Amino acid sequence: MSKTESPATSKGSTTIAPTVLATVTRLTALAVPGVARLAPIPGGVNRLFRRGANEGIRLDVTDSSVSVELYLVLLPETSIREVARRVQADVARAIEETVGMRVTRIDVHVEDVDYGTAAS
Repeated sequence: MSKTESPATSKGSTTIAPTVLATVTRLTALAVPGVARLAPIPGGVNRLFRRGANEGIRLDVTDSSVSVELYLVLLPETSIREVARRVQADVARAIEETVGMRVTRIDVHVEDVDYGTAAS
């Protein structure tokens, strides 16, 4: 039996920009019921040099796999555990199906609950 290369793999390579991963992650997380918005990433000077630092998303891409940290603000009267698990499952599925990369880890950090502003 001889090994043959499929036409799809012999034509070249595909490079995916980190902003594509951030966009897929952001849109998927925001679509989960209970998520109000992304929160700023806490931290010192090091956060300025990380991908997605201004978006509430921190990505770490190694070879063909990705790990994600998400910083979220949730809506009141939601189950934090359920929303976090749904965000993890939905983001992992979206990255794997849309981009074709393996997701090794998704950490969800709930930074706040959005109760809105009370009128004084």
